[in-house]
Amino acid sequence: MPAIPLNPVPAARSAPDDERRQWLIATGVAGGAAAIATAVPFVSSFAPSERAKALGAAVEVDVGDIPPGGMKTVEWRGKPVWIQRRTPQMIAALQGQDAELADPGSARDDLPEALRNPGRSLRPELFVAVGICTHLGCSPSAVAAGSGNPSVGEAWRGGFFCPCHGSTFDLAGRVFRNKPAPTNLEIPPHRYLGETRLLIGEGDGA
Repeated sequence: MPAIPLNPVPAARSAPDDERRQWLIATGVAGGAAAIATAVPFVSSFAPSERAKALGAAVEVDVGDIPPGGMKTVEWRGKPVWIQRRTPQMIAALQGQDAELADPGSARDDLPEALRNPGRSLRPELFVAVGICTHLGCSPSAVAAGSGNPSVGEAWRGGFFCPCHGSTFDLAGRVFRNKPAPTNLEIPPHRYLGETRLLIGEGDGA
């Protein structure tokens, strides 16, 4: 009788078994990767979008400390917003210039009815505008009447001058004719919360 080995050697697995095991492992890995790929956009949908971040929240401003003729600048949506307290003389200077302005009635601005006035403002004495030239995005400067600035001329009644390409705007941000800026200065949405509190980002702006 032939001797029986004490530790018989198991038969080698067949090639089909090895292929099946490898297929199961690959399927599991692919399934896990697919689950992760599906979860990433789902989770990210809960985070604020870049567009939402860029829009920014409304900004509340105290305007009670702005002296007559003075101006305060605040940031909203990454833009400088001017708040200027106009004097009676500055308000009067807005009249009689329509023939020199490109869009005196703000027809291209699509302003709400509350802002469709010569001062383009909710209150005659307070002017609120984005301080960015509508030509190529440069930053204009306030130039007072009688400043002697040769860039604006001797008849200048006050307003804003963009040194980059020479655009000029009156004290309501309306652009003068034959200047490169295509439209008047932007009026942001805004409303008053009280006598000295202004909210920029909500309200009757453009």
